[in-house]
Amino acid sequence: MLGAGIIKGLAETARNFVGSYVVPERLITVPYPEQRLPAQENARNFPFLVYDGDDAAAGLRCVACQICEKECPPQCIYIVKDVVKKPDHTGKLQFQPKAFDIDLSVCMSCQICVEVCPFDAIKMDTEFELSTTDRFGGLLATKDQLSKPNTYYHQIHPGEARQVDEHLAAARARLEARTLSKPAGDAGSR
Repeated sequence: MLGAGIIKGLAETARNFVGSYVVPERLITVPYPEQRLPAQENARNFPFLVYDGDDAAAGLRCVACQICEKECPPQCIYIVKDVVKKPDHTGKLQFQPKAFDIDLSVCMSCQICVEVCPFDAIKMDTEFELSTTDRFGGLLATKDQLSKPNTYYHQIHPGEARQVDEHLAAARARLEARTLSKPAGDAGSR
C-alpha cells in the first residue's frame, strides 16, 4: 500500500512528540532559573585566574609574563607587570601583575589564553550569568574579580585540576631535587 510508510512515519513522529512532554527521561528543558542543570566539566565561558593558598594576592600563579595578552585574538586581556618581585604563598620571590583585566564583552571564549599559559595560572570558568545593568563598565573584570582559589578550580573541573596539580607537584619535586644535588658553593657563584 502506498500510504503505509507515511502513516508509520506520522505515528512515530506523534509518539516522539507526546513522549517528549510526558516521559520524564525525555524532557529536554528545565524550569530555569528555579532549577538548573549542572555544568559539564568541559564547559568553558570566560577566563579566571587561579591562586594557591589562602591569600589571592600572594598565591596568584600568574607571573605577568604577558603571553596570554599577546596571543589573545580579540586583544581583551590587559596586563600591567609589577616592577618589584613579591613573595608568593611558598615564600619564593615572583613577579606579579599589578593589574590584570579582561574585557568580557570582547572575549570570545576561545581558550587560547589557557593553552599558552606556561604557569597554569589562567583557566576557563563555567559561570555564564554575567548580565549587568552597567552598560559601559560592568563586564571589565579586574584581577580581584578574576582571582579564584584552586579549590574552586577543583570543583568545576576536577579531572583537569587533578592533572594540573600533579604536573605542578612533579615540577616542584624536580626543582627541589636539582637544588639539593648542587654543591653549596655553586649556588652563589652565578
